[in-house]
Amino acid sequence: MYYDRIKSGIQSPVTEIKVIKKSNTTATLDAGHGMGHIAAYRAMEMAIEKAKKNGTGAVSVGNSTHFGIAGYYSLMAVREGMIGITMTNARPSIPPTFGVEPMMGTNPLTIGIPTDEEFPFLIDCATSITQRGKIETLARTNTPIPEGWVIDESGEMMTDSPKILDGLTKGTAALLPVGGAGETLGGHKGYGYAAAVEILSAALWGGPFMKDLNNPKTYLLGHFFMAVNVKSFIDLDSFRKTAGNICRALRNSKKAPGEERIYTAGEKEYYMEIERRKTGIPINKSILDDLLTMKSELGLGAYEFPSK
Repeated sequence: MYYDRIKSGIQSPVTEIKVIKKSNTTATLDAGHGMGHIAAYRAMEMAIEKAKKNGTGAVSVGNSTHFGIAGYYSLMAVREGMIGITMTNARPSIPPTFGVEPMMGTNPLTIGIPTDEEFPFLIDCATSITQRGKIETLARTNTPIPEGWVIDESGEMMTDSPKILDGLTKGTAALLPVGGAGETLGGHKGYGYAAAVEILSAALWGGPFMKDLNNPKTYLLGHFFMAVNVKSFIDLDSFRKTAGNICRALRNSKKAPGEERIYTAGEKEYYMEIERRKTGIPINKSILDDLLTMKSELGLGAYEFPSK
């Protein structure tokens, strides 16, 4: 995705960040339509710096692009003994409750919290039931998706992943918000959180939102980052212990019949990262073909890992 956008001139590979406005606890940055990852990293760095001095730091970013894994930036704050909050808007793919038209992006809302365990609490998820990336992965292997994730223009459920991917591009398919269609299972809650992320991501820098993000030549996404210094409220060790006790109590609670264990947010990912570092990252043939195409087009040689 990034490669195609850079080749077509939609996205700049060089990120020139400008500070538009700042205070002791806040800042607004212009990402110069460069790499969202670079702008996001700098924004959370600034939020952390401000939180160290003043207890809380909040930074909005505008004129940006897709920034990758939202939880990565929340973990930056966690590593400094802080609570990290990250959110971003995206091109429309979620309809409002009782609607079928894609209006908001998958709009992730991510919170990282330090604990006294070997891994933190990290909830990193979209405000939709699933995200476009998962649809793309399933479409590569022509795997159908579960009913209840996506609807078409008539409000009917869709399960054909390649057709859904095409429909998302054309605006004829929509990812349902967390809770699903209607209010029966709480779909209005996912819709509400998605709208909150849309507002904070766009309004804090005065940028475009919802359908205005559909411009094929620009992205102009907005992000919002916050770091909260735990030490401004209570000593860090006490906070970590309480947070850890809550997580342990949840995992040790009574399990449903047939279930082996209960997890807390971020636990599975922590152990999976350890496993992947040992065994490598599996990819399917479609992704491998894309990587080899890029390698060939750019004239890249084999990557040599630095010796330890």
